[in-house]
Amino acid sequence: MKNILITGGAGFIGSHVVRLFVNKYPEYNIVNLDKLTYAGNLANLRDIEDRPNYKFVRADICDYDEMRRIIEENQIDGIIHLAAESHVDRSILDPFTFARTNVMGTLALLQAAKLYWESRPEGFEGKLFYHISTDEVYGALELTDPEGIESPFTTTASSSEHHLAFGREFFLETTKYNPHSPYSASKASSDHFVRAYHDTYGMPTLVTNCSNNYGPYQFPEKLIPLFINNIRKRKPLPVYGKGENVRDWLFVEDHARAIDLIFHKGKPAQTYNIGGFNEWKNIDLIRVIIKTVDRLLGNPEGYSDELITYVTDRKGHDMRYAIDSRKLQAELGWEPSLQFEEGIEKTVRWYLDNQEWIDNITSGDYEKYYDNMYSNR
Repeated sequence: MKNILITGGAGFIGSHVVRLFVNKYPEYNIVNLDKLTYAGNLANLRDIEDRPNYKFVRADICDYDEMRRIIEENQIDGIIHLAAESHVDRSILDPFTFARTNVMGTLALLQAAKLYWESRPEGFEGKLFYHISTDEVYGALELTDPEGIESPFTTTASSSEHHLAFGREFFLETTKYNPHSPYSASKASSDHFVRAYHDTYGMPTLVTNCSNNYGPYQFPEKLIPLFINNIRKRKPLPVYGKGENVRDWLFVEDHARAIDLIFHKGKPAQTYNIGGFNEWKNIDLIRVIIKTVDRLLGNPEGYSDELITYVTDRKGHDMRYAIDSRKLQAELGWEPSLQFEEGIEKTVRWYLDNQEWIDNITSGDYEKYYDNMYSNR
């Protein structure tokens, strides 16, 4: 039986990965480790919290002694490391927290796993440290609309056409790192530590770099859930600059499927890019969100357009990210399952149908509940 530790499993992406593994692999013991900061919420996992192969542990990945204890006590064979500070705006205001969690926390996990696995008779055989990173470590790409081609953002073009309309420059697994924010710099550093543990100690490691995720259970400081909630409450929709920055969007359940596939079939010491082949300018994405929310709420078309509010651009705001996932497709056969129109429809419906969840998040009541619950243990 495999004992798998998933860090950050009460967060957005992590909760989808935990749910997938608990449901798909009843023969595995899944240990969900989360500090339950503002972005961690056990309500994301209510549907599987009583499963016999699931266990939750509240802990800080920066606590090295605690990481050693948890890994040894649960005889962990594999680690899927998602725990991280991930919001760029927060990193600009508080870079030290990002360095502590994303760099020193990853290092604590690596060292704890290394020492435990080295102590086992089989050593590193059958073990894996899988680190989830971001496309932001690569820096930024130029925004180039080819001459004579209508912008795909106002058409019904497919996801692949959206992707290809920007020309030929994409982030590859071999792209040189060039982070531009404290967040991306901290993730780049943690990536280097993971690879160094393979090269120095022979520890089996994997790194994946993914594009922007969207879907259910995302903390509402992120663009898509924030704007859905603001439209519902008739609040302003703050758009950085002119809204021309471009991002590649990946449905979170597709990302979880990719993690599952890479964890089981990926080659140690390799890097895999995971992207949605689905690029959108922020302003065009926002218009799609507005149109979808208004339609589902029964508002007349264009009703919420007036909520768009242009604000001063973010410091060091990268213009474009675009992930090339062809290596993952060619080697392991993964590809996104949803076109963006399907994914955004599913996402908007989920947030509108789960208003109690998002209201509980925005009020902060869930944080007080966990602090009281765990302080009494």
